[in-house]
Amino acid sequence: MKRAIIIGASSGMGKEVSKLLLNDGWQIGVGARRTEQLEELKSLKPGAVVTAAIDVMAEDAPQRLEQLIADNGGMNLFFLASGIGKQNPNLDSEIELRTVATNGMGFTRMTDTAFNWFASHGGKGQIAVISSIAGVKGLGMAPSYSATKAFQNTYIEALSQLAHMRHLDINFTDIRPGFVKTDLLNDGKNYPLLMDKQAVAKKIVKAIYAKRSIQIIDWRYRILVFFWRLIPHWLWIRLRIKN
Repeated sequence: MKRAIIIGASSGMGKEVSKLLLNDGWQIGVGARRTEQLEELKSLKPGAVVTAAIDVMAEDAPQRLEQLIADNGGMNLFFLASGIGKQNPNLDSEIELRTVATNGMGFTRMTDTAFNWFASHGGKGQIAVISSIAGVKGLGMAPSYSATKAFQNTYIEALSQLAHMRHLDINFTDIRPGFVKTDLLNDGKNYPLLMDKQAVAKKIVKAIYAKRSIQIIDWRYRILVFFWRLIPHWLWIRLRIKN
């Protein structure tokens, strides 16, 4: 039986991907801060879902993750969907620091724990994370968000190289969506190219099954990112990108 661990499964893309994996016959262990939201997943297939309260910001998060993996009977796939982001043009320090702590330290806690578990349990598995196309360039409307997504992109690349250095058969999938209609963007703002979360979840699962290294979702955002990369620094910092 295929076994997966999904962190950040209480809502958004983590929840939608969890549903798809369940439909495909996976045994899943799901973790989030809000455990009551996980009960809906458990009700879909009670015998195929185990739950745990895991806050990626907490010092005991690695131990809680290891216990969830044990309760799940192991894992072949680790999927990290937790994270936060908010437009912050006024540079509220509380928002910036919380984003850095969650998307930086929390992300590192979880991915390191998953990497080390695979390394000590046969040296084989897959780690998939949701980052963002925001990591491609520094976005003035969301400084900490774009910076932490760039961190995640680089960290996964580094772990991929480390796995090869240590002769581990661990595959990495860095999923980079654009705007998705989830609670994270439920702030009344008008987001361009907004994507349906169910459709995005299907593309995420497809990318995981194909073991893609990097997957930008969808084709419109792939075109956007292509042109973003061509914009020189002096011009980029003069652009007014906002919603």
